[in-house]
Amino acid sequence: MSDPTPAPLFRLPLEVRWRDLDAFDHVNNSNFLTYLEEARIRWFDSLGTEWVTETSAPLLAAVQINYRTPIPYPAAITVELSCERLGNSSITIAHRIVCTDGTTLYADGHVVMVWVDRSSGRPTPLPEGVRRAAAHGTDSAG
Repeated sequence: MSDPTPAPLFRLPLEVRWRDLDAFDHVNNSNFLTYLEEARIRWFDSLGTEWVTETSAPLLAAVQINYRTPIPYPAAITVELSCERLGNSSITIAHRIVCTDGTTLYADGHVVMVWVDRSSGRPTPLPEGVRRAAAHGTDSAG
């Protein structure tokens, strides 16, 4: 698998559950989003810094998923996250879902998360801890 995605900032190993399957006996496409969300939240929580406050929180602004290969059951998978871009109030997080040994790419793509003021709904600067953690190997925008 060749891929231009930057080195992962975070990896989350997961086991596919029987309930994740659809009528075709592979992981339903909606569960890919759940796997990605779980990895993002665990990464944010692992930073040891505040990423949600009383005044600001992240919103998912865009999602792109390229479904490459169906995920079978049973399967041990790993969700890999890397930072593609840092903006003033947003971060573009690249994601890959691979088999744990890295030989099969199940899905890739990215999400855009925007931090917003809870009162106004307007963009607010990224939390500094998130910016610091994601800063290496990214394409930063002013």
